[in-house]
Amino acid sequence: MNRLVQTLPRTRSDVVLTIRNPGSKSLVVALLGLLALMSEPVRTAVAQREAVGTIPVIPVGKENDVKFYAVDGSVTKGRTALELMPKSDLVLWLAGNQFFAMDEVISAFQRKRAGISVGLITLPPGLLLQAIKAGGWTYDGKEYPGGPDIYASVNLGHLKELKKSNLMSSFMVYMHNELQIMVAKGNPKKVLGIKDLVRVDVRTSMPNPVNEGIMQFYARKVLERHGIWQQIAAGKECVSCDTTATNWFTAVHHRETPERIKANVSDAGIVWKTEVLEALRAGADIDAVELPEQDSLRNEVSYVIGALNNSGHRQASEAFLGFLRSLEGQGAYAKFGFVKASGDELVLKPIE
Repeated sequence: MNRLVQTLPRTRSDVVLTIRNPGSKSLVVALLGLLALMSEPVRTAVAQREAVGTIPVIPVGKENDVKFYAVDGSVTKGRTALELMPKSDLVLWLAGNQFFAMDEVISAFQRKRAGISVGLITLPPGLLLQAIKAGGWTYDGKEYPGGPDIYASVNLGHLKELKKSNLMSSFMVYMHNELQIMVAKGNPKKVLGIKDLVRVDVRTSMPNPVNEGIMQFYARKVLERHGIWQQIAAGKECVSCDTTATNWFTAVHHRETPERIKANVSDAGIVWKTEVLEALRAGADIDAVELPEQDSLRNEVSYVIGALNNSGHRQASEAFLGFLRSLEGQGAYAKFGFVKASGDELVLKPIE
């Protein structure tokens, strides 16, 4: 037994190795060889986890936002997908409001590049960013270390944070969207614009300002310009919480707001236009209130994407970015209401 390695618990996700017989050179060599075999993304994830500490939790009930696309075309979700993700040929962590387009997008990509399995997580981009910095996720009480090959957000600010940590160097804009107000079918509360969201008879379901990019970078400044941000937030910046008697901040708005309107616990909420279209395709009893340009921000909203510098699948990452620049890639997103990017926008540029 004196030649065995003992593992002494240090934290939930960390161990200390001690050797009872320091003269066992063969064992030391074997351990060094084992460490050398660790993939770059896993080593980076462990280092990041040490530096940051708390690993973010995948929200309860969001299993459909975690998927694994096998090379045979089969798709798994939730825990099984998380466990398969380290075996993926490509890992994508993308802003969650494109979740409904991803089966089509990944299918089209795999038709062009057969033999590439894809791991996918579609959650709020701020939450994805936290997981990149922490080096992984916690799901149902278990930790899953790792990181993406490619990350996408709805604002360049998130990518600039990765640039500061030397985790990403270049990006491109790959599509556009705009803000709308989702309401119940027939708009029974007669919501006509932004200021109606603070009427005493209108219950709102709004993206949270902590990690949902739609609120962090877009909706909040519209609400502030109209002078109603504090009436909605009441000084609170939280997730899955009531801020007033009539407002709820979501964890994942693109899943929750349609459900809350359907359940008649909310009357209206700011969402992306594409989310309205998806809810209608799914048969939801909802309608949309279109907003003027200064409130919809249709000329401002840009989705940005880039490969992580520590990607362990560089060729597959480049292949996916190339696919997004193609007619097939742009067309796959356009089917779901996203606005195509221009040729100039689809050129990779350095993150300044």
